[in-house]
This record gives sequence, structure tokens and C-alpha cells, in this order.
Amino acid sequence: MAVSAPALGDAFAAIVGGEHLTTAPSQLAAAAVEGVPPRWLARPGSLDEVGRVMSLASVEGLAVAPRGSGSALDLGAPPARLDVILDLSRLTGVLEYVPADMVATVQAGVTLDLLARELCKHGQMLALDPYGGGSRSVGGVLATNASGQRRFRYGTGRDLLLGARFVQADGTVTWGGSKVVKSVTGYDIPKLLTGSLGTLGVIVEATLRLHPVQPASGSWLFSFTSREAAGSLAAAVLASSLEPERLAWLNAGALERVGSERAEAALAVSVATVAEAVTSQGALLGSMASRLGARVSALDEGFWTRVGGGLASSTVVKLASEIRRLPFWAGEVERVISRHGLTVSLVGEAGNGILRAAVEGSVSPDTWAREIVAPLREALAAEGGSLVVERAPLDLKRAADVWGPVPETALAVMRRLKTEFDPRGVLNPGRFVGGL
Repeated sequence: MAVSAPALGDAFAAIVGGEHLTTAPSQLAAAAVEGVPPRWLARPGSLDEVGRVMSLASVEGLAVAPRGSGSALDLGAPPARLDVILDLSRLTGVLEYVPADMVATVQAGVTLDLLARELCKHGQMLALDPYGGGSRSVGGVLATNASGQRRFRYGTGRDLLLGARFVQADGTVTWGGSKVVKSVTGYDIPKLLTGSLGTLGVIVEATLRLHPVQPASGSWLFSFTSREAAGSLAAAVLASSLEPERLAWLNAGALERVGSERAEAALAVSVATVAEAVTSQGALLGSMASRLGARVSALDEGFWTRVGGGLASSTVVKLASEIRRLPFWAGEVERVISRHGLTVSLVGEAGNGILRAAVEGSVSPDTWAREIVAPLREALAAEGGSLVVERAPLDLKRAADVWGPVPETALAVMRRLKTEFDPRGVLNPGRFVGGL
């Protein structure tokens, strides 16, 4: 028999403590996901409490949206339903850190800044630099597989997550990965959970591969009067023996936002290694860029934090293409968007073929779906690429599927996984690919 709402509130409060359960309408409205407010916001303080909240939600058929810092809740489709926000921000423990093995196990609510402060004591780092900065939580970064410019050298969270403890939709606590106590046979749990938007399980602890902080680094901005010249430098760098750490593409709009000198396009490059190699690689980069007519300026390390400011917009789309085609797609995005009176800032990961476009201006949902998203998505798909709407006003999200089409064979596998891990559809229903 279903429990009444007041009784459920009392039950959640009994688990997490009354001071950690939010029921005030104004606070719940502020915690809404895509305009859908929860009925409760629970902040468990332990693994046991997470499991008990999930168990109760499962028994009562409630929909749960996990969150860490809450900075990426606008990723994904609007929820089909929402009852409970499971806020993991109280889980901030660094549980185990073995510098000799360059491995750390942390709770999901640990922020990147907090973890960086611990790791730097031993000259190490978690090589993830997602847009949004160090206030983001480890669990949220993994659940969204968020990454930034360091992806070029170190990969994404999917590459750095060695093991995970997670709470299944029915409250069962499970391990997967390198520190296995109990695992779901046959699945690579860390890879399944990373990027699943919390639809398969709630990550509560993560065992992470670390990297040493390099003794020296240098960063430079190479500005050009044409996209083609910037693309030529990117291609030359990738074909050379240089070992850059980050390789960012910026268009005129993004350059203006980050306070750099105006140019048609620019390539920002960082090198991190021993001091002698930084000097020699910087000299070689400068020589290559000068031959292509670049203006060269040195960058401070803070540039790599500021570069995310180029994407400060309520509407951001992410394109994935072949690396060599990124300059073409940068021009194509500018052309398609500007003909509707909109402006666009582009920040690309030139070594990965990823291009993010921050769009400014007003457009009707129909125009957005039919004349911007659809033609870009169709043309990208013809080359094996994709387009995801990472952030947009609700009316634009409703007009165009934020994830885009997925091959039916792949979607069938994802449906089977969802059914196995979350048969009652408790976790983030409707927000992931294919309406999962």
C-alpha cells in the first residue's frame, strides 16, 4: 500500500535527519530540473543513508534525480517525472589516497578543488578540467563524463575511473572495477556508469587514476586572420613530434569573451613537461606558427580556466567530428547560426574533434529545430559525427531531441541495461538518450 506524502516526508527525514530534508516550496522550486520541481530534496550523509533513501523511493515508485554540485542539471532532456532530488554534497570524504600507486578513492560529493588541494601535497593531480571549474563534484563529473582541454592528453573520466561503488535503484550497494567486493558479472561497471547521467546507478565512491603534476609548463595563443591557417597549424602540431597537453580552438566570439586580442580564429596550446622541453617545444611551436602568419602571445595558466567563459550562455551545443574537419565545422556552425541573426562563440578541442558552440540571441523553437539543429546534425551524421544540445531553454529542448538519433541496435542494448539495472524506472526517468 502506498504511503501518504506526509508520511513519506517523515520517512525520508528519519533517514537523513530533518535538517537535511527540504520540503519548503520555494526551495524545491529553486531545485527544479528543467522546470520540474521535486517533492523532496534529501541530503544523505553516508552510504547507508543513500541506500535507504533509494530503497524507500524504489518501494514507493518515486522518481529520483541524483546531483552533486548541481552545476550540470541542465544536461539532458526534461524529466518524465521527478519526486526526489538526491543531493550528494555531504559526501566529501577522501577515503583512501596512496601516492605511491597514484590512486585515490573519494566520495562522490568531493569537489575537484578540494581533491586538487589534497593531491598537490604529493605533486599529483586528477587530470580532469571540465568546463564549470573546480566547484564541480567528482560524482557529477563522472556521471556526465564531463571533460575539458586536458582530455587531449589524459582522456575523460571514463579513462580515469578505475572502480566505483554505486547504489542501485533498489538501494543495493554494489562495487565494480579494480576494487571489487561484489560486482555485476559481465559488465565493466565504471565505463557503464560514466556518462550515464545517473540512470543506471548512483555513484557514491570513485577510485581514480592520478597523474604527476609536471615540473614546468608553458602556454601560447596563436592568432590568425583565417580559419584555414589556424587549421593548418593544428594539423601540423598533431603531425609533429610535439607533445602538447592542451590544444584549444577559439573563434572571434570566444576570443572576445576571454579577453584576448581579436582574430578570425586562434589556437591555444599548452606544453607541460621539464623546463628544457617546454622551452624547446615552445620555440618550435612559434616557428611553425610564424610560417603560417600567426601572431603569437604567451598565456598565463589562468587562461585555461577563463576559456570556459567563452561558453557562458544559456544555449550550448556540442559537435563531434573528425579531428581534421574541425575547422570546416567551425565555419559551418558560424554560417548556419549567423544567418538567423544569432551570434556564436566557439571553443574546440582541436586534438579531439570536439567543438562547443555558445549561441546568443533569440530564435523560435521551430527555427531552432528545423533550420539549425537538424541540418547540422544530418550533415555531421553523414561523416560519422554527432550533435548534442548540452544546454538550452526549455522550449528549444522540447523542439529538438537534445541527444539526437541513436542507431536502433545501440538503443536496444541501452534499453536492456536500463531494464536490468533499474526495472522500475526510478533513476532520472526520461532524461537520457532515447527517453531512458
